Amino acid sequence: MTTSHARLGRFELFTIIVLSIATGCGMPTRRHAVPADAQDRAVIHGLPRSVRTWGAVVDPEFQQELLESLQREQAYRASCGQTGPLPPAQFLAISGGGANGAFTAGLLNGWTAAGNRPRFKAVTGISTGALIAPFVFLGPEYDATLRQFYTGVATKDILTPRNKLAALFDDALADNAPLRKLVAGLVDQKLLDGIGEEYCRGRLLLIGTTNLDAQREVVWNVGAIAVSGYPHALELVRDIMIASAAIPAAFPPVMIDVEVDGQHYQEMHVDGGTVTQVFLYPPSLKVREVAEAAGVERERRVYIIRNARLEPDWADTPRRTLSIAGRAVSSLIATQGIGDLYRTYVNAQRDGIDYNLVCIPDAFRLQAKEPFDREYMQKLFDVGFEMGRKGGFWKKVPPAFEAKSRS
Repeated sequence: MTTSHARLGRFELFTIIVLSIATGCGMPTRRHAVPADAQDRAVIHGLPRSVRTWGAVVDPEFQQELLESLQREQAYRASCGQTGPLPPAQFLAISGGGANGAFTAGLLNGWTAAGNRPRFKAVTGISTGALIAPFVFLGPEYDATLRQFYTGVATKDILTPRNKLAALFDDALADNAPLRKLVAGLVDQKLLDGIGEEYCRGRLLLIGTTNLDAQREVVWNVGAIAVSGYPHALELVRDIMIASAAIPAAFPPVMIDVEVDGQHYQEMHVDGGTVTQVFLYPPSLKVREVAEAAGVERERRVYIIRNARLEPDWADTPRRTLSIAGRAVSSLIATQGIGDLYRTYVNAQRDGIDYNLVCIPDAFRLQAKEPFDREYMQKLFDVGFEMGRKGGFWKKVPPAFEAKSRS
């Protein structure tokens, strides 16, 4: 056989293998996506509409749910014999950032050690922030869980790489079954019941995912799910957390069954950071106006933790398609994240909310050797812990405003 014939044979063999895989039964399938004109009517069978809303424009049922959280808070205070004006409402918004979530874990542990960590009225999380938010929401008793989650794991505990053909014929380059197993072991019925109890006291836990079919953020009211009596509530909350951290193409999407007028469909949910890196509440929701209309006056304060540095990360980018594409996407995410800080600042100014921001210090320059590098996460945790313990690190304006004030 000549060299050219050998090459042709290998090419034909490869083509046969590829076509066999492409026409096989192992490729991912799904139900039909919700039609474009029916998306606002899609519901999860057995759950009220108020358990979720679009991230940009709040549904009326969801807005009513937020208003009722004030009533639940007032009722709980009355049952405890507390009188007088409502105390300041403290909000915490946790951004995405993958392994950089170790910074938030350390910061919250250090804040507990300082002795002045608030009990937050509401906690929101996106991507890695969604994995952190339920434990922060329930308070310092879960600090050790956060520490273990972000300093005791490695890449193998989060993902399993798939073969090279997964890029063409599967729904992701890696399987996040290890992460699912980890979340299932930590997010149990006791934790869900605890979230439900705090919900009944007027507190809110919100997690953001991206509906990839609709290209829109979805905000999930986890406390409402916890008390709904829905038989699959625990499984759904785990799915929401996994979906929010499911980086598109890297991790499989989470398929959520919904229905519209009795017809069954599936929504494809992925990393909430695809749409926004951090959120407080839908910008169409004018918190101060809604509260004043309900006769509620109080101070409000938001703490935003961005699991990233503000300065760009320089890199020598190889002249290869995947390297260029990956570098471009990371650049887009970084700049989008800074834009989200501006958006949150504008909303906070409109609604009279005191704005507080912290990011990973620009002086932290350690490079991770793998996606979830245990040594890297431990050192980042330690940086966050020391900042939380010492205090005095919150910035009152987004980065460009700060740069202008120094000029």
